[in-house]
Amino acid sequence: MEAALDLMRRIPPRKSESALNALLSLLPHHSSDLLSQVDLPLQVSMDDASMKEFLLCEYNRDADSYRSPWSNRYFPPLEDGPLPSEELRNLEVEANEVFSIYRDQYYEGGISSVYMWEDDNHGFVACFLIKKDGSKAGQENKGNLQAGSWDAIHVIEVSPDEDGIAAHYCLTSTVMLSLTTENQTSGTFKLAGSIRRQMNLDLSMAEGHLCNMGRMIEDMESKLRNSLEQVYFGKTREMVHTLRPPPEGVQICLPESRPI
Repeated sequence: MEAALDLMRRIPPRKSESALNALLSLLPHHSSDLLSQVDLPLQVSMDDASMKEFLLCEYNRDADSYRSPWSNRYFPPLEDGPLPSEELRNLEVEANEVFSIYRDQYYEGGISSVYMWEDDNHGFVACFLIKKDGSKAGQENKGNLQAGSWDAIHVIEVSPDEDGIAAHYCLTSTVMLSLTTENQTSGTFKLAGSIRRQMNLDLSMAEGHLCNMGRMIEDMESKLRNSLEQVYFGKTREMVHTLRPPPEGVQICLPESRPI
């Protein structure tokens, strides 16, 4: 099981679904563990009611339908699909509005979705999703980038204290990055991978859940970008320089690790 999960973290995100299906056939008794610990690249759908795009994942899925955070409806229609309570739905609506602003400021585009649902411990779970597709960027901003995507999945379990003054927040974040560059000098270069980290904090509820979750996500994304810089780009640069030392005075420049 551990070897299978370790393998999943080392394959390109675009191959995750086929690899997961293969693992499920090999380890059927661990299907629940695999499905809970393996994140797949995010897919995009259209909410026909609000005419807005939203992201698909296991957290807004019931059977073969997916709930939109904009209209709170399932697509394709599903009569008995679970919905958040009125109080949690109001928080979800506010979170989607705030997270859209965060996405525009940090990612300069892309698609975001936030989903929330009650858990069994008198708390709730929130899922914050961001997808930025570099292949859809303007040609003037792409440079040598031919194709690429950045998928960020942040799942936060919130457990308020009995006195209602503070709450425990458990954040699990996954970032999946893939990119392809090409130019006449270096030819085609492909880089892909994923990284997952977890953070636990006990915070006061004085400023509300949304402020606490927002700060945690912002901090976590900064740490994940630094990790990608060191692990993927740093190690790749080291390997390239080792296998093919550049001429004196020439530096090999890899793509920046900022969101596409």
